[in-house]
Amino acid sequence: MSRLWSRLGARTAAVALLSLGVAGGVYLGEDRQTQQQGPTAQVGAAAEQAETEHRRERQAAQQVHSAKQRTVDYQAKLQAAAAAKEAAARAAKAKAAAASRKAREAREAAEKAAEKAAASKPYDGPVPASCAEFSGNRKTGCALMVQAGFGMDQFPCLNKLWNKESGWNHKARNSSSGAYGIPQALPGSKMGSVADDWQTNPATQIKWGLGYIEGRYGSPCKAWAHSQDVGWY
Repeated sequence: MSRLWSRLGARTAAVALLSLGVAGGVYLGEDRQTQQQGPTAQVGAAAEQAETEHRRERQAAQQVHSAKQRTVDYQAKLQAAAAAKEAAARAAKAKAAAASRKAREAREAAEKAAEKAAASKPYDGPVPASCAEFSGNRKTGCALMVQAGFGMDQFPCLNKLWNKESGWNHKARNSSSGAYGIPQALPGSKMGSVADDWQTNPATQIKWGLGYIEGRYGSPCKAWAHSQDVGWY
């Protein structure tokens, strides 16, 4: 009886050991496979993580590049706007300068025209109706002036001019210069071109004086204007 149980026990133990061996082998195989799969999975995860980081770095670099480009574009726009503003300011300044220059030129032209008109204007005071209003050498001078082709509006200027020069005195002599007669010819002998009696005849002196005025100034009033400007004619 004991031998039977011994045999059964041995067989049972053998079966148990075989089962344990099989189970252990299966476990060991699975564990070896698991151990083999572990490094591969880790390498794949690391590669995936590296790719993800590379993509992130590339995106960050692109963002930085885009930001730099936007900054460059913005600065270029600012510079272009500043240049356009400066050019507009220069154009406005040049336009204002041109307008000022034109205004100044127009003003100067108007002033010169006014001066010329004033110089050429015969007389702006009362004009005598005729030479009958005068007497002596003035009456003779007035008549000869009209005879020479000047209007009555010129006689007030001639009267002022020769009043200043000689007071219409046909014997007036300037002791310092030697000028002589009503027109104060210098020298007095110039009047001899009209007649030999230039020292005593007022008419000879007046004719010479009117010829001198017409040839040099054009009219008695222009001669008077020149005398007022510089003190002589």
